Amino acid sequence: MADVINLRLARKARARSDAEALAAQNRAQHGQAGSSCRQQRADAARAERALDAHRRDKP
Repeated sequence: MADVINLRLARKARARSDAEALAAQNRAQHGQAGSSCRQQRADAARAERALDAHRRDKP
């Protein structure tokens, strides 16, 4: 005999897995690669430090 399953829970689990698959597909299609994202953050931090280094002190 087959195992008894809760259809509501099975339906929700399937919806979650479908949503996760769609999200992964969208990330691959529209997202940036991890290395380029890290490089962009490093460039922004470097520019912020350069700006702070040239800032005048308040009297």
